[in-house]
Amino acid sequence: MDMVYRLETERLRLREWLPEDREPLAAMNADRRVMEFFPHPLSRAESDAFFDRIVAEWAESGRGLYAVERRGDGRLIGLTGLHRAAFEASFTPCIEIGWRFVAEVWGQGYATEAARAVLHDAFGRLGLPRVYSFTAAVNLRSERVMRRLGMRNLGGFDHPALPVGHLLRRHVLYAAARDTFEGRFFVRP
Repeated sequence: MDMVYRLETERLRLREWLPEDREPLAAMNADRRVMEFFPHPLSRAESDAFFDRIVAEWAESGRGLYAVERRGDGRLIGLTGLHRAAFEASFTPCIEIGWRFVAEVWGQGYATEAARAVLHDAFGRLGLPRVYSFTAAVNLRSERVMRRLGMRNLGGFDHPALPVGHLLRRHVLYAAARDTFEGRFFVRP
């Protein structure tokens, strides 16, 4: 799997996906704590299909979700990156930034650190004018990451993929714009 770009931060390496990442990704996607704000944990087959979509998006667009590993021990601890959101809403199609990390590393700032590197890349190398982020309104942990990143709250929306009355249907929407983020982030060469 060829990828032209990697990112590094003080504690993290954001890299391409390797075949040996399928197993730890499947374990993370099957964890009910990690998937609490998704419709359901993923089966191994669903996780493998997700892996394949990630790799395909990189090949097709030159951007996507990175595998995130700790530099100290090389452990795969999550994912973060960019994805084209194409469901029907007032702000789509758009490029969104997202993240997902194993529960054991929550509260250590990894999501914010990795997402900062991705935003720097999005506004620098990729030249994107705006990046969105959204999550179920009940997912306060992810919303706090959006705030720590300095993203602006644009309100909320009902996710069209979820039925009326579903606990996760109501989402919060945040955005960051290149012109207000220039020079704000540093990524190690």
